[in-house]
Amino acid sequence: MNLVQIQTESGRRAVAIVEGADLHLLRNTGTIADLAREAIANGQTLAEAAEERRGGDQEDYDRVIQQGRLFNPVDHADPAHLLVTGTGLTHLGSATTRDSMHAVKEEDLTDSMKMFKLGLEGGKPAAGSIGVQPEWFFKGDGTSVAAPEAALEMPPFALDGGEEPEVAGIYLIGQDRLPYRLGFALGNEFSDHVMERQNYLYLAHSKLRASSFGPELRLGPLPDSVEGMSSIRRNGEVIWSKPFKSGEANMSHSLANLEHHHFKYPMFCRPGDIHVHYFGTATLSVADGIITEPGDTFEIEADGFGRPLRNTLRHTGGEAVAVEIRQL
Repeated sequence: MNLVQIQTESGRRAVAIVEGADLHLLRNTGTIADLAREAIANGQTLAEAAEERRGGDQEDYDRVIQQGRLFNPVDHADPAHLLVTGTGLTHLGSATTRDSMHAVKEEDLTDSMKMFKLGLEGGKPAAGSIGVQPEWFFKGDGTSVAAPEAALEMPPFALDGGEEPEVAGIYLIGQDRLPYRLGFALGNEFSDHVMERQNYLYLAHSKLRASSFGPELRLGPLPDSVEGMSSIRRNGEVIWSKPFKSGEANMSHSLANLEHHHFKYPMFCRPGDIHVHYFGTATLSVADGIITEPGDTFEIEADGFGRPLRNTLRHTGGEAVAVEIRQL
């Protein structure tokens, strides 16, 4: 089952079950987070709670998209309580890359390749065990999230704005301080790759950018292998397109290991908070020499995740200026 959050034609918020071109609205349900809280309280799965609230009202999915009435599949009334994070160097990539890595002496490996190798060797521990830590980064809070079909903005100080097609895990922290995984969504973990390439220690800066996920929340476990397509359109024409893979069959870390190393921190288990966590990718247009331009449209799709995630690149304009600090 896939769910979406929309604004109805009458202007109210609603949650709907996706069935082809039809959206079946849930009764008395404004957000998926509210539905999840009820499911936790009643000992239900999210799918069971949604089916129980299925009503008779419907909306046309295409019309909702055309009129810009899609929300991200999860949000928070206070954006400061939605945290966006991610892990990198988690996907296997090509066999050629792995073979070339093993052919290099240990002392000659870059820090990135050492981290990747650690994941290959210890990222999938036995059930109940703890594996090696992944690379981890913070992207922002709910104010940094762009809705499906909306713009991903490059700030004046950005050097680049490039897509990263990923799967994101969506979580709600219960009143018992336990993380509850609501499901998964397609994500564009938009980053500044030019800045990152200047020096790997700029990774933290390069990740503090907008991102987008959705439009649908896929309930239940993630398939072992997820196969999708990432594309860039310019003036209506596809200028770059490439398959991407995710899921544990294509990763050097298990989801359980990545989740453990995020939620092991007590500050990430604050009741009521929502977490959107990007799991990484091995497919980037920048690796193929693509230089994105304002107006380009990113399109990410994968079987089982419903409609594509689409966003347009926009530069906010202006020049970077020094921040003024006022002494009190």
